[in-house]
Amino acid sequence: MHDVSGIYREVIPNRKLVYTWAWKTTPERESLVTVELRALNGGAEPTRLHEQFFDVEARDRHQQGWIGCLTRLDRALA
Repeated sequence: MHDVSGIYREVIPNRKLVYTWAWKTTPERESLVTVELRALNGGAEPTRLHEQFFDVEARDRHQQGWIGCLTRLDRALA
């Protein structure tokens, strides 16, 4: 199981969500996630930015994790 926590920094309904991201095991390695939604053909197109990583290795591990999660989400929604 992955245990993550964070604090919402900005919430704009139907447009933008910004929150911190910290693993329970390494809370001092807090990063920042921004998700924005753009209206598109009666739906929404999300963009995600995850930044302020502790180091390059953490960035690369998160990139692989996000790719895996979003790939599974695409399959589930198809």
